[in-house]
Amino acid sequence: QVQLVESGGGLVQAGGSLRLSCVASGSIFSIGAMGWYRQAPGKQRELVAQITRGGSTNYADSVKGRFTISRDNAKNTVYLQMNSLKPEDTAVYYCNADIARWRGSTFREYWGQGTQVTVSS
Repeated sequence: QVQLVESGGGLVQAGGSLRLSCVASGSIFSIGAMGWYRQAPGKQRELVAQITRGGSTNYADSVKGRFTISRDNAKNTVYLQMNSLKPEDTAVYYCNADIARWRGSTFREYWGQGTQVTVSS
């Protein structure tokens, strides 16, 4: 079994900051790309940021310059530092990771349960 558990969501005023964390645990041999997605009410889930095992990053245009993704491979953890938050950042944020459970297995995509981020104006 593999689990992704997010933490760090909450309610913050516009202009404030939050840091999300996501820990992968269970039967894990290797983790490839990790990322954060978000889904606002009535909207499709969208990519926020992604980071490869080697540290290359990719961001949605709407968060560039405000959000920073990072990871600690030794701890199987990915972080999302969110600064200068706006009301339009309000959404459920989901952690995502490509994980191989044993040597020679293919990488499969896993999701966390989501954490709510609410930004008040």
